[in-house]
Amino acid sequence: MHVAHLSLTDFRSYDTVDLGLEPGVTAFVGPNGQGKTNLVEALGYVATQSSHRVANDGPLVRQGAARAIVRSVVVHEDRRALIELEINPGKANRARLNRSPVSRPRDVIGMLRTVLFAPEDLAMVKGDPSERRRYLDDLLVARAPRFAGVRADYDRVLKQRGALLRTAAQARRGARSGRRAENDSAFAAAGAGDPLSTLEVWDAHLAKYGAELLAARLELIEELRPLVAASYAALAPNSAPACLDYRGTLPAREGKEQGVPVDADAQTGREDLEQRMRAALLEVRGSELERGVTLVGPHRDDLFLGLGDLPARGYASHGESWSFALALRLAAYDLLRSDGGDPVLILDDVFAELDSQRRRRLAEIVAPAEQVLITAAVAADVPAELVGARFDVTEGSVARVR
Repeated sequence: MHVAHLSLTDFRSYDTVDLGLEPGVTAFVGPNGQGKTNLVEALGYVATQSSHRVANDGPLVRQGAARAIVRSVVVHEDRRALIELEINPGKANRARLNRSPVSRPRDVIGMLRTVLFAPEDLAMVKGDPSERRRYLDDLLVARAPRFAGVRADYDRVLKQRGALLRTAAQARRGARSGRRAENDSAFAAAGAGDPLSTLEVWDAHLAKYGAELLAARLELIEELRPLVAASYAALAPNSAPACLDYRGTLPAREGKEQGVPVDADAQTGREDLEQRMRAALLEVRGSELERGVTLVGPHRDDLFLGLGDLPARGYASHGESWSFALALRLAAYDLLRSDGGDPVLILDDVFAELDSQRRRRLAEIVAPAEQVLITAAVAADVPAELVGARFDVTEGSVARVR
């Protein structure tokens, strides 16, 4: 798989840009702040319909413009596909495939598969659990685009259920302040009202979509474990071995300690996970009504990253943290390749962050890929193993020089 053409209109700093690309290595070189990352960010957006830099679409549209358009021609096994995305902040985005509209933009997810390495990846090791959850879920969607719908359904139910819980929590607080109840049972009744009559329905929906997402995550981690360990060992051979574990909010099954990660029960199946999630929601209902938030589900889980017996977060050195982040991306690349076809590799200003040893090892690993896109502030940051086409990027102008 490779990208043969990229065209942008009012995307980030570009009013228009039109680039022909080819298999092999392509480097975008220029000083910081000139628009190099905007180019590869656009391709990442085509693949995932999200940005690795910002949480919403607003900043992707050039200042003063109403919308942005990203067009890319993707070649896979000699078949060409034109993907067009129209980004409309605050409104519904639109998509076309081979110039024909599709019913939902997410229907084109999977037409382009990318693995993107960026300085922001360090947050997967050092940052909040949300960064690690996103890594898992983005990889699930890249491998099986239908999970984009599962994620969307889960998020929709979570939002609706959260609104219901907040309404109930406010009613309970109002009951307490008005001295209309004298104990927790009375508070619950006073706060319930009509909103809580539908809570069990939302519990069922949340458990259904949550169990599907959780089961897929657990299966994914089983596949990732040996790949991450091998990639990390190649990048940091003198470090302790890397390991992964899933830390969930779902209690362990009967007979096991509550703190045992739920991946110990990954083979029990989605139906069992759904039943356990419904039971867990019922168990914490009092706390949820008190706090007004959903306390159980994949949205609160974490991917544990370990080096030997210690957590990487807080214990890994800067170099070890970088190696772990790179190992996670390389493992994703290996998995996508095993599914059929090389994904496009994007290395956004990564080599400048690495010492010479890690730089050389990473270059050797990614060099055989069908297409590698690199951004660098200076040409010297691009390893000799990755010499190929080169574009200079200066003040929003993109010119091929090799």
